[in-house]
Amino acid sequence: MNFDFALVLVVLTFVAGLGWFIDKVWFAQDRQDRVEKAVSAAGQALTEEQLSAIENLPAWADLSRSMFPVLAFVLVLRSFIVEPFQIPSGSMIPTLKVGDFILVNKFSYGLRLPVLNAKVVPIGDPAPGDVVVFKFPKDPSINYIKRLVGMPGDVIAYRDKTVYVNGVAQVQNFVANLPPDNLIDETLAGVQHQIHVTPSRPGIQGEWTVPAGQYFVMGDNRDNSNDSRYWGFVPDSLMVGKAFAVWLYWKDFLSVPDVTTARLIK
Repeated sequence: MNFDFALVLVVLTFVAGLGWFIDKVWFAQDRQDRVEKAVSAAGQALTEEQLSAIENLPAWADLSRSMFPVLAFVLVLRSFIVEPFQIPSGSMIPTLKVGDFILVNKFSYGLRLPVLNAKVVPIGDPAPGDVVVFKFPKDPSINYIKRLVGMPGDVIAYRDKTVYVNGVAQVQNFVANLPPDNLIDETLAGVQHQIHVTPSRPGIQGEWTVPAGQYFVMGDNRDNSNDSRYWGFVPDSLMVGKAFAVWLYWKDFLSVPDVTTARLIK
């Protein structure tokens, strides 16, 4: 079972907010009255310890009051501005390595409600060449990351390790041989990036017409990527955001995190 952090965060924020609201409406004023009466009776300022004893703030109210602003801030930041992800597979090599921690812009494709992922404020649209995070159409509880190749209405073909968009071959230039792969510079709709291809592996070939409201995506590790060539298209409703930076590389729990690899994603 995949851990739904967004749902947990929403629930925790709601519970903390509800506790804060209940305390504010029904109990806070009574505590304030007790403190004011005690100060008036003493005729002088009371110490923090005395005030705390008189106020007698319940643990649940104290926790709600302190945690709600923090949880609300994290929820807004993660849902509408930027969200971190870790790369679990090698399908985007050489652009992204297994263990890279990336940042994803959550508002570039429109503001979406947490958990439901419903777009409430349209801002922009995905563009060819973007590295995008989306919910896997076959199992929306899983997040995938790929490069956007085809827009709605495009005819995408993949033949002899080359991408064709509406009949136009996307430019490729050989860079280096990294057995068993070749490192290639590819220019996709004006966006230049590097890909890996494996000459010894035939790979899938075909032609696909992208339906309205959907996208065609591929991994940069072309012969080692489970993408639209195998399972189809990505509906706009499953888009999460645009990956824009690597901020940390951490191979595994026992290794040392490497922040020197921080870089923009292109």
